[in-house]
Amino acid sequence: MFDASHIRKLDEHRYLIPKETRSDMRTNAVVYASEKLMAAILKDLSLEQAVNVATLPGIVGDSLAMPDIHQGYGFPIGGVAATDYQTGVVSPGGVGFDINCGVRLLASPLDREEVQPCIRDLVEQLFRDVPCGRGKESSLRLSSADLDAVLEQGAAWMVEHGYGSPNDLEFCEAQGRMRGAGADQVSERAKQRGRPQAGSLGSGNHFLEVQYVDRVVKPELGESLGLAEGQVVVLIHTGSRGLGHQVCTDYLAQMGAAMKKYNITLPDRQLACVPIQSPEGRDYMAAMNAAANFAWANRQAITHFVRGAFERIFGESAKLRVVYDVAHNMAKRETYHVNGRARDVLVHRKGATRAFPPGNPEIPQRYRSIGQPVLIPGSMGTASWVLVGAPKAMQETFGSVCHGAGRLLSRTAAKKGRDIAQVRNQLAERGIYVKSETRDGILEEIPEAYKDVDEVVEVVHQAGLARKAARLVPIGVLKG
Repeated sequence: MFDASHIRKLDEHRYLIPKETRSDMRTNAVVYASEKLMAAILKDLSLEQAVNVATLPGIVGDSLAMPDIHQGYGFPIGGVAATDYQTGVVSPGGVGFDINCGVRLLASPLDREEVQPCIRDLVEQLFRDVPCGRGKESSLRLSSADLDAVLEQGAAWMVEHGYGSPNDLEFCEAQGRMRGAGADQVSERAKQRGRPQAGSLGSGNHFLEVQYVDRVVKPELGESLGLAEGQVVVLIHTGSRGLGHQVCTDYLAQMGAAMKKYNITLPDRQLACVPIQSPEGRDYMAAMNAAANFAWANRQAITHFVRGAFERIFGESAKLRVVYDVAHNMAKRETYHVNGRARDVLVHRKGATRAFPPGNPEIPQRYRSIGQPVLIPGSMGTASWVLVGAPKAMQETFGSVCHGAGRLLSRTAAKKGRDIAQVRNQLAERGIYVKSETRDGILEEIPEAYKDVDEVVEVVHQAGLARKAARLVPIGVLKG
C-alpha cells in the first residue's frame, strides 16, 4: 500500500503527492478526495499507480486521481494524464481494455407513478429486447463490410440504417464518431469478437437502469437538460465489448516489445507505451478510435431496442430522447493552457469523464450556456448523478471529473457469503426490480461493493470541477 506520509493535504478536497516523492517522477500527482474517501483509496495500490503514471515520458501537468479512483491495469481507474502530442507517449493502459466504455442517458415523457406499477413487465421486455451477458449475441447481423463501416462511422452508421434519428448524434460526445479511425488497424480477431456483439450490453459492471429523477438541484439546469422531478429516464452503461478488449490486448503486446526501440523504461510493464508519433503509436490511435466508434454504435443500437420496449409497454407516445452520451475510457487530442502557454496534448481518461464548462464549442448548442452534461452512474440500488462541467476543470484537470462511484470490494469479496435471494429482496424493498443473466451479475455489483456516489460527486462539486444538476434513483435494473 502507498506510504501516506508522502501525501500533503492542500485543502478539503485536494491532496498532493510531490514529484520529490520518487526520483523517477517527472511531475506531481494530485488526488481529489474527502478524508473519508482518502481512507478507502489508501487500501489498494491506486495511488502508487498514479505515481507511476507521473513517470511517463512527455507528461504535461500533474498525474490526476479522481475521487472514485481504484486499482486498475497500469493506470488507476479514475486516473487522468495528458502527454505532449508531438513528443509524448500514448499508453493503452491509460484508456483501458473497454475502449469508450461510456454512459448514455435517455429521457422519457413518463413519470414514476405511470411506470412503477409496470416495472416488472418493462424490465422483462427490455431483457428480451437488449442482449446482455457474456457471449450474448445481438439481433443485428453485420457483414464484414458493415463492421468496417461501423468502425469508421460510429453511431452515424446505425442512424443511417434505421437505428435512431440524426438528432441523437447531436447529443453524443464527438457526435458519436472519432475522426482518424482505421478499421484496417483492427485485427481480424478483434473483428470476429465484435461482429456479433453490436447492440449488446455485456457483463461485469455494465448495466441498463430504468430510473426516475429524484431531485433537480437547480431549476435552470433541469429546464435546459429537459429533466423534471419524478420523470422516468434510462441510463445505459456499456462500451466496445470484445472488440475493444482485443484491440487493447493486441497493442499492449506490440508496445511492450517496442519500448526498447524507443529507450523507454517504466516502473510497471503494464504502463507499456510508445511515442504518439511513432508508427506503433499512430496505429494504436487509429484502432482505438475505431473501437470507440464501435462503442458509440453499440449504445445507439441499444437505444433503438430500448425505445421499442417502451413503446410495446406504454404505447407509441412513449418516445425517448437522448439527453447525452459521454465516454469515460478514451485518449483524445485537446488543447489546454498549462503554465501560461497553450499545449497540444493527448488526454488519457481512464475511468474519467470529460467535463467542459459553459461556452465550449464542443458542447451541443442546447447545453452551451450551462456546460457539458456529465453522467455519473452509481452502484446498483443507489443513486446516479447528472452534473454539468465547470471552469475549474479546464484549469486543473484537463476538463475531467470522476466517472462513477468507484469499487471498494473486489468482485470475489463482493460475492463472498452473499445470498442471491436476500440481495434481490433487499432491492425489492427499495422498489427496485432486478433482472440478470447470471447470479454473479447481481452479487458482484451489490451497493456495498462501491464507494458512496453522493460523496464522490460532492468532492468534484465542491472542488469546482462540475456542478450538480440532478440526482437519479433506479426502479429497474438489467445486468449481464
